[in-house]
Amino acid sequence: MLKTKSPRIETLADTKLVGKKMVMSFSNNTTKELWQSFIPQKTKIQNAIGNELYSVEVYPSQNFLKEFDPANSFEKWAAVRVSNFDFVPEGLEPLVIPKGLYAVFVYQGKASQAASAYQYIFNTWLPNSGYTLDNRPHFALMGEKYKNESTDSEEELWIPISRVY
Repeated sequence: MLKTKSPRIETLADTKLVGKKMVMSFSNNTTKELWQSFIPQKTKIQNAIGNELYSVEVYPSQNFLKEFDPANSFEKWAAVRVSNFDFVPEGLEPLVIPKGLYAVFVYQGKASQAASAYQYIFNTWLPNSGYTLDNRPHFALMGEKYKNESTDSEEELWIPISRVY
């Protein structure tokens, strides 16, 4: 469930991440395997900033969600924020989330039940918001309140947007 129906709007600066990616689809979701393979390697990242985890989706086109097909592939990343790319451990890769405007929603509940929150965001909030979806990475920011499948778990859902003029 979303804690509020209205997001805060933030401008995100260029954000450097180091992590692991897998190509998957919504119908063949391998998120669990991605995180299970990333977490043991996370300790090798020497220049991490903070303890937050980033679950990032990089969609291949602006219309990926508008022309939704659960079988279409996209990149999913398990990552942490870093100060620079001077040392990227073997088996991990760099990713930059470019600067831009984001709608930030706070989701509370089991991670596996977030689909209804996303449906509200894309089908109700976005069409009535004065914003349009932008073609930049989407991500969930999982901090100290994140507890995966607990009903009191919290994470932030960052949706890339641009103003409609």
